[in-house]
Amino acid sequence: MCCEHLVCANCAGPVSEGRCSVCRGQRAQMHRQTGGLSLSTVTVVLLTLLIAVAFLTTTFH
Repeated sequence: MCCEHLVCANCAGPVSEGRCSVCRGQRAQMHRQTGGLSLSTVTVVLLTLLIAVAFLTTTFH
């Protein structure tokens, strides 16, 4: 969801404009959530792939 079509309940302005602190806070929260995977998730996925590759390499040699 993007904040372009949301209206702030505090100031009745578009959240995307960030007129008040409530708008700016909600806009920042929405943009953080849209950022994607967290660093810990990426680390776990990469470690899992590395272990799988190491296991497959030793199994087939």
